[in-house]
Amino acid sequence: MNILMMTNTYKPIVGGIEKSIEEFSSHYRAKGHNVLIVAPVFKNAPSNEPGVFSIPAIQNFNGSDFSVELPAPGILNQVLDKFNPDIVHSHHPFLVGDTALRVSADYNIPIVFTYHTRYEMNTHYVPGNSDMLKRFVVNLASGYSNLCNRVIAPSQSIEKILKERGVRTHIETIPTGIDAGEFQQGNGKSLRESLNIPNKAFLVGCIGRLAEEKNMLFLTDAVSGFLEKNKDAHFLIVGEGDLQTEIREIVEKRNLKQRVHFAGTLKGAEKINAYHAMDIFVFASKSETQGLVLAEAMAAGVPVIGLDSPGVRDIIKDNVNGYLLHDNDIIKYIEAIQRFYRLDKDKKDYLIRQAKSTANDYDYGKSIKKTLAVYEKAIGEKAASKDKDKNILSDIKRSIKQELDIITNLLKSAKTALDAGNIQDEKK
Repeated sequence: MNILMMTNTYKPIVGGIEKSIEEFSSHYRAKGHNVLIVAPVFKNAPSNEPGVFSIPAIQNFNGSDFSVELPAPGILNQVLDKFNPDIVHSHHPFLVGDTALRVSADYNIPIVFTYHTRYEMNTHYVPGNSDMLKRFVVNLASGYSNLCNRVIAPSQSIEKILKERGVRTHIETIPTGIDAGEFQQGNGKSLRESLNIPNKAFLVGCIGRLAEEKNMLFLTDAVSGFLEKNKDAHFLIVGEGDLQTEIREIVEKRNLKQRVHFAGTLKGAEKINAYHAMDIFVFASKSETQGLVLAEAMAAGVPVIGLDSPGVRDIIKDNVNGYLLHDNDIIKYIEAIQRFYRLDKDKKDYLIRQAKSTANDYDYGKSIKKTLAVYEKAIGEKAASKDKDKNILSDIKRSIKQELDIITNLLKSAKTALDAGNIQDEKK
């Protein structure tokens, strides 16, 4: 198969979506498939990377990591004509995602969309963030899903949400996946030494973007409260983001600077070593569709504490591979860390074994096999429904219809959000 991946974000951004696209593409190629990744150009991105085509784009939209593509249909068409895609896999429901719909129509090939993100949780990156904007984003993403041939949900929780939102397209639940074996071996001791963390210290850790949607201020307050009660405990923070300055201020205000360690962004072996350095992994995000870092931590044998939310509840089994908390309560979160801290060795070992067992269910091999099956099914259905008399006129009609569908989805999403907002205003 010639598989076209289209995404708004890619390297050098380090995140779950970017990692999954890179890893899935690598595994597809190893199986003999051809893959072309199309993404906006990013500052400091690898130049002339094989199998990647960069679209001209405006950099760092609204101060975020995102780039906004600039229209360049001629250049892209030349590349796609040469690649001759059999299927397009869209990873976002707007910007490059709309371009993916146009490609699907122009080349008369199926389009698969993975619902990676709860987009309504990220509207703070857009000027004029409001409840109405959140409704608009939800409606836009749901409508986009209905314009695709197949939708992939990373967890059963997200599949349920999509169906409740009116998504009629067939949905397959396929975890994004990790290389479980890769995370099983690591050198936590060397990571501790590099950051001056005592070998015998109880280490609480987190890995992820230091951003509002990850609930990082809540997490920092909770872990800081635990550190104040336990002088032998330390906190390892891996990642960077907008809230880094505020997090440092919280740490310094509570006189914990010597026991909170900022490692920055870690990749490869260093990231794996970070997991192995931890005793417990903490997570407070409620914006996830899955949370790959949870599976990675468990693969490294680190139990997880998280807040109950879609995606998270699919992987954390309370008192089995970690603790799943149902209240966004700092005191209860501190108590959960304290509970694990006080466990005897046998009970800790049980949680560790179960965490490793859970991680095996998220191994890439299973996810890749299922996703390729989705591609094949979509291609087969598309072939059966293609126009028998293919001609230029039918191609033009199909492209026009797709453009109208994109515009209609945009207008309908805006109207629905506006109407709901007006109803709420009338009730006040």
